Amino acid sequence: MTVTAFALVRLRNLFAVVMLSGIFSLLAAVLYVVLDAVDVAFTEAAVGAGIATVLMLGTLALTTSVVKEAPRKPIAPLLIVFLTGALLIFGTLDMPPYGDPIAPIHHHVAPRYIEKSGSEVGPPNIVTSVLASYRGYDTLGEVTVIFTAAVGVLILLGHGRGRRSRKKLRPVEKGARQ
Repeated sequence: MTVTAFALVRLRNLFAVVMLSGIFSLLAAVLYVVLDAVDVAFTEAAVGAGIATVLMLGTLALTTSVVKEAPRKPIAPLLIVFLTGALLIFGTLDMPPYGDPIAPIHHHVAPRYIEKSGSEVGPPNIVTSVLASYRGYDTLGEVTVIFTAAVGVLILLGHGRGRRSRKKLRPVEKGARQ
């Protein structure tokens, strides 16, 4: 993933950037599968590699495929990215190792979900119980974000199409038959 991200930053051909971003999303999906987060992996593959790649290719069809050279190379954004990354890494230093059976996450709500989700919520599937009930507002928020993004893209695509169609219309002269 690091090599793909580095190549994304260095390339100037936007088609190659779109393809590499799709590859990056697929690699992230594979990583999520390795981490046993199959639902997140499925979402990353569908949205990150699928829908996002198609939308970026559609954008490329409406624009140019080569990046214009920037007049200068500012150092401030690079420093902000490195500082943010360092803070994020620092924030994970006290986390338990991956797969640790005595990690707090395995002793807090997971046993309750396993034991009581059937009687509290109803569906026999624990994942359905968690997503539909225990994390219902979170799931509603995710769906709202995806819906808002889709509406925004449709508005942008519709706006460009409307402008082109107006240019092709010829004004009707007075007295001419319609």
